[in-house]
Amino acid sequence: MGFIEQAFKGKNNWWRYLLTLLFTITGWQILGIIPLTLTAFLHSENIEEFYRAGENNFIGLGINNNLYLLGILLMFAIGFIFLLTGIRTFHKRSINTVVTARLKFDWSRFFYAFALWSFFALLFILFDYLNHPSDFVWNFNLVPFFLLVIISIVLMPFQTSFEEILFRGYLMQGVGILSRNRWVPLLLSSVIFGLLHAYNPEIEKLGYILIMYYIGTGLLFGMVTLLDEGLELSMGMHAANNIVASIFITTNWTVFQTDALFIDQSEPNLGMLMYIPLFIIYPIILFLLYKKYKWHDWVEKLTGKVVEIE
Repeated sequence: MGFIEQAFKGKNNWWRYLLTLLFTITGWQILGIIPLTLTAFLHSENIEEFYRAGENNFIGLGINNNLYLLGILLMFAIGFIFLLTGIRTFHKRSINTVVTARLKFDWSRFFYAFALWSFFALLFILFDYLNHPSDFVWNFNLVPFFLLVIISIVLMPFQTSFEEILFRGYLMQGVGILSRNRWVPLLLSSVIFGLLHAYNPEIEKLGYILIMYYIGTGLLFGMVTLLDEGLELSMGMHAANNIVASIFITTNWTVFQTDALFIDQSEPNLGMLMYIPLFIIYPIILFLLYKKYKWHDWVEKLTGKVVEIE
């Protein structure tokens, strides 16, 4: 039984999806934001400043970078717990069925993908540094950096796993058994994933064209999920992407502003940020994964029918 077909192992009434999503949003966006909101309130000089800042500008209140990152990631950790609880409670499914078609989670796949993505991410940073060294400022400070590493390694996987299970797992499977094919959930989950990044500060800086990068990234992760019949690879790549970004380099215009090793003071280059990953790095990664895991029947796995097996 394939990855999308795993959804047939649970109950799939439409109202169960609605309840699970509402339950998840309640934990993620309502309960999950309480720690960050309380932190922002305590950093505000008055109530007017607090309301004027708003959620997206809380960091402007002078909150410590690590404390702010901790608050953001706690939101996702709480959302992660609520999502898994909703799947177990409302769909009567084991969590493994929303993560992989294998009997159990394959950690070797996760760590291979993590290492592969980290290699290309660091290579990308090194290439940029060697070409524009004056744009980078050494920012190492032992205590804040140590705390950053701990927070990133412990909590960042909750954020990335939450997004992978929600988009490439739960929603892809749900749309797949509804549409009875694979290409609709692949495209729809990728587009939704991209659009939900529309309020990131990177979009404000570079324009809405950058959404294509997020859609393309979602498409890559979705293709890998369907071809490999599980989320292990996409979870590893997503975790590596965010952890490397938070630890090694930061800017004043990205969604994560951290006490990273380097501060990039350059004006963002759309070509470097979008076109090189989409048209050079992503195809290479896809090819390397194809060679290692010997995928076959690409067309069937990406566009074929979804059939319930009795």
